[in-house]
Amino acid sequence: MNFILRLLLTALAVVLLAKLLPGVSVDGYWTAIIVALVLALLNFLVKPLLVLLTLPVTILTLGLFLLVINAIIIFIADGFVDGFEVSGWLIAIIFSLLLSLVQSLLFSILKSD
Repeated sequence: MNFILRLLLTALAVVLLAKLLPGVSVDGYWTAIIVALVLALLNFLVKPLLVLLTLPVTILTLGLFLLVINAIIIFIADGFVDGFEVSGWLIAIIFSLLLSLVQSLLFSILKSD
């Protein structure tokens, strides 16, 4: 149940950020739910592999290369989901940063002590 709620909150964050950022577009709420699901799968399957392969660069940049990895994950999701569009690298990096921020705020509501 917690996973479904997190998925819906991520979809809400995707819709909100698509309305705020000029280079991001989402066709509808179902598309946002699919984007949230694809992002969850990519973060679970692809991101650890990318982090492992780029570990030396990540260490040299003191972790800032993780922003590029997050942007790559956003672009992969853009390729998989019709109706979700990200227009450039800078927008993808800003989108991933804001999505992480909004997710952390929304997920903090879910935490039970």
